[in-house]
Amino acid sequence: MTETERLERLIADQVGECCAEDVDARVAELDELRTAAVLDRTDEHVAVFGALSNETRYRIVRLLAAADGELCVCEFDPLLDVSESAISHALSDLTSAGLVDRRKDGKWRYYRSTERAEALLDVLDDTEGER
Repeated sequence: MTETERLERLIADQVGECCAEDVDARVAELDELRTAAVLDRTDEHVAVFGALSNETRYRIVRLLAAADGELCVCEFDPLLDVSESAISHALSDLTSAGLVDRRKDGKWRYYRSTERAEALLDVLDDTEGER
């Protein structure tokens, strides 16, 4: 089956008939859709959602957003039932994904959620009532 045969069948089912011009027109529309979808940032966006897909990282972002300020790396230990190493690794992943900012003050590292993280959490919170 050629790559356009299924598309030809779809168009024929929708409008009753299909010719090569119909297929060409639909392919052009689909190319415009690809451009509008901003697929060139897919890797970056997948990294953001991937960072939130882990329970520890998700909880860290939630905690930072609720803190309304910074938390020191050592303050996560009593809040999460995971190792210090897991916390450090999670914070590194979240920083790389642009969901957490960090600053160093002497020997301490402080973290805060970014606007991007807070916006994503707001969307999740807003859609919970829709289910």
